[in-house]
Amino acid sequence: MEKSDFGLIGLAVMGQNLVLNVESRGFRVSVYNRTTSKTQEFIAENKDKNLYGAETLEDFVDSLASPRKIQIMVQAGGPVDAVIESLIPLLDQGDIIIDGGNTLYTDTVRREKYLADKGFRFIGAGVSGGEEGALKGPSIMPGGPASTWEVMQPIFEAISAKVDGVPCVTHIGEGGAGHFVKMVHNGIEYGDMQLICEAYNIFKAAGFSNEELADIFTEWNEGDLESFLIEITANIFKQKDPETGKDIVDLIVDKAGQKGTGRWTVMGSVEQAVPFSTIAGSVEARILSSMRDQRKVASGILQGPDNWNFDLKMDKAELVKKVRNALYASKIVSYAQGLDLITKVGKEQGWDLDLGAIARIWRGGCIIRARFLNRITEAYEADANLSNLMLAPFFTEILNSGQQDWREVVALAATNGIPVPSFGGSLSYYDAYRAERTPANLLQAQRDFFGAHTYERTDKPEGEFFHTEDWPELIS
Repeated sequence: MEKSDFGLIGLAVMGQNLVLNVESRGFRVSVYNRTTSKTQEFIAENKDKNLYGAETLEDFVDSLASPRKIQIMVQAGGPVDAVIESLIPLLDQGDIIIDGGNTLYTDTVRREKYLADKGFRFIGAGVSGGEEGALKGPSIMPGGPASTWEVMQPIFEAISAKVDGVPCVTHIGEGGAGHFVKMVHNGIEYGDMQLICEAYNIFKAAGFSNEELADIFTEWNEGDLESFLIEITANIFKQKDPETGKDIVDLIVDKAGQKGTGRWTVMGSVEQAVPFSTIAGSVEARILSSMRDQRKVASGILQGPDNWNFDLKMDKAELVKKVRNALYASKIVSYAQGLDLITKVGKEQGWDLDLGAIARIWRGGCIIRARFLNRITEAYEADANLSNLMLAPFFTEILNSGQQDWREVVALAATNGIPVPSFGGSLSYYDAYRAERTPANLLQAQRDFFGAHTYERTDKPEGEFFHTEDWPELIS
C-alpha cells in the first residue's frame, strides 16, 4: 500500500477541512477518528481525493511514511494526552506528533519534554482562521525544535495562507512558543471584537440604523482599519432573517460565549505582571454578557444617568470620525499589550521570539488579519528592541492625533451610561504609560504605614529604601 505523507486524528469540521487543504497541495493523507462511521463518511464524500481512511489506530500509524507526521485535532486537555498515550506504543523513534488545537502552552511544554525523553518529536502548533482558514489556508504558529520545524516546513508552508507570496507560517520558537503566541493572538482577537462591539453600542445609542452601520464599517474596511473582523461586521449588518425579514443582528441574544483562551491570556498577564486592560476588559465584558438574567433584574433597580438623553452636540459624521479614531487608538493599545506579554514570556522562556515575523504571519489566514499588521512588522524591523508598540513613530502619530477624539468618545459613553470597558481601559493604559508621575508615591506610603514595606525617595539615590518609624497613631 502507498504510504501517506501526513496523518490527522480528529475529524470534526476543522480537522476535515485541514485534511482537504493538505491533500489539495499534493500530499497523500491518512485519517483516523475514534468514531469509525465518521471516518467512513468522510472518505465516501471525498472518493476522488488522495486519502486513506483507517478504522484502527494501528492501521492508521502503519499507513504513514517515516518519519511519521501525525496531527491531533481533538479537544484540548485530557483528550490530547489520551491520544498521545495511545500512539506511543505504535510509533518509531523520531516520529512527529503535532497538536493543532487551542492548547494551554504549559501543557505543550510538558508534553514535548515527556515525548522527547521517549525519543519522539512534538510540535505545538497554533492554527488560526476558523473552518474557512483550515480549508483555504490558515495562519500557523508552530513551536518546538528547529530540526522538527525543518521536517514539517514543506507541508506547513504549502497549506498556510499567503500574503504577497509569503506563507503565513514561521517557526515561532522552542517548546510551547507556538501555542503561547496563538493564545495571545486569541486574546488580541477578544480585544478587537469587543472594541468593534463598543463602537456599535455607541452608534446604536445615537440612533444609527443597521443600514448606516453597514455603510460605516464598509468604508472603514477600505482604509487603515481594513481587517477581517471589520469586513464581516459590515456584512453582519446587511443580513436579514429569512423567517421574519428582520435584521438578524437584532434577533441574536446578547450573551457571548468563550472557549477559554482569552481567560488564559489574561491569567498569563497577571502572572507576568503585564498591564492588560484592553483584553481583560474584553474578557470581563463577555462574562458580564453571560449574566443576562442578573442584568435584566439589575436594569430595573440600579439607576443610570438622570434624564438620559443621548445628546450628541455634533452631527453623525463627526461622531463617526471620533469613534473611528477611538477604535484605532484602542486597537493599537491592545496589540501593544499583547506584544508586551509575548516579549516578556519569550525572554523568560528563552524563546528568542521575532515580533516582526509574528505580525507578518498574522496578515493572512487568521481572524485578526488586518492591514496595519504590516506597520507592526515594519516597526520591529526598524527597532527589534522596541520597548512598546506605542513608541514606534507610525503608531505614536496616530495616538497623538486621535487621543482627543478618543477621550471625548469615552466621556460621551460614561456620561450616557454606555459601558466601554475596552475603550476606557485602553485610554487609561495610554495615560498611565505616558504619565511622568503617578500617585504610586501615596500607595507606597500606605504600604509602609501598614506593613513597613519601605519606599524610595526623590531626593536620594535610586535603589536606596527607607521606612518611616513614626507614622501618626490612628485615632480609632
